[in-house]
Amino acid sequence: MTASSSTLAIEINVQDDYYLESSSPISAQTWQNWIQDWFNILSPTIQEANSYEVSLLLTDDQGIQELNAQYRQKDQPTDVLAFASLETNFSLPSEIFLTEPLYLGDIIISVETANRQAPEHGYTFIQELAWLAAHGFLHLLGWDHPDEEHLIAMLSQQETLLTKVGLLSENQ
Repeated sequence: MTASSSTLAIEINVQDDYYLESSSPISAQTWQNWIQDWFNILSPTIQEANSYEVSLLLTDDQGIQELNAQYRQKDQPTDVLAFASLETNFSLPSEIFLTEPLYLGDIIISVETANRQAPEHGYTFIQELAWLAAHGFLHLLGWDHPDEEHLIAMLSQQETLLTKVGLLSENQ
């Protein structure tokens, strides 16, 4: 798939350490479709490239706790981590992105935490997984929530993204 003025191509590499492929509640193709749709909706103002790439890891509480401890010095599980590659000051010649995808970063979701949180948030398990993926994806594109105002804007954008892919209704 190549980028055009209306659609930016993004490839999602899904690594599911939690489920066997046949038992995963969300297929790799569905993740690809959702994140591609979100990317098109957001039309991010990031470095121009022919295509983009994101990695999504589904893991358990222990796996995410190890990453949280290693990279954030918080030795506890969390629901989602996002490691944005565009936050670094390392630059490459823009010509390289005409042939190679621009790597946006990694989203890591704890399936166990998502399962516990879904009823608390009034979501189905699949909605919660998508909610966390949308949150992580926004972080990869530069969104952050250092204060209440930014958090409200980010949560509103997550609702919009889930609504656009049919996971939330306008009234939910």
